[in-house]
Amino acid sequence: MFFVNKHDKNIDSIEQIRSEVLSCTLCNLSLTRIKAVPGEGTPQSKIMFIGEAPGFVEDNMGIPFVGTAGKILDKYLKIAGINRSEVFITNIVKCRPPKNRVPSVEEQKTCFDYLSRQINIINPKIICLLGRVSFEAILSGSSILQNRGKIIERNNKKYFVTIHPAAIIYNKKLSDIFEKDLIFLGTLIRNI
Repeated sequence: MFFVNKHDKNIDSIEQIRSEVLSCTLCNLSLTRIKAVPGEGTPQSKIMFIGEAPGFVEDNMGIPFVGTAGKILDKYLKIAGINRSEVFITNIVKCRPPKNRVPSVEEQKTCFDYLSRQINIINPKIICLLGRVSFEAILSGSSILQNRGKIIERNNKKYFVTIHPAAIIYNKKLSDIFEKDLIFLGTLIRNI
């Protein structure tokens, strides 16, 4: 499913979205979060990374991908020659679900407007979907392993599908797949 932007792009901004996310009370995740995590990075990015939801460390710091999965992502970004300071990183939902559970469809829908606006403002050349939840939420995809490493074009956007770096925590064999995918992504972005 793709998102519809209900806001005027000329007056909307990443800072405006950030402000709205930080004070958001649209769903019950706002009742259990410590800090909302709107996203981080440059609005002029060629690549936008979208994960599932903030984890424990992200919830405490208000910054995406700074916990164990974030360290894994940073490691492979560096290997791929992608500078984290030159990308934008966010999640499907902007608040941590209790006990790191998968965000419900209703919680995902609640945050869709924020994410849609971020995508429209940044207008990245490639949107990298990290893991099954973001793949399902944005492209209605099913099997991440069958579709990873591929570019999928929809609604005049290019999406690159790969596993979530947290999957490597539980299955070290996936590190080679993730490395290969990010190296390919780095090559793609340098040629755009």
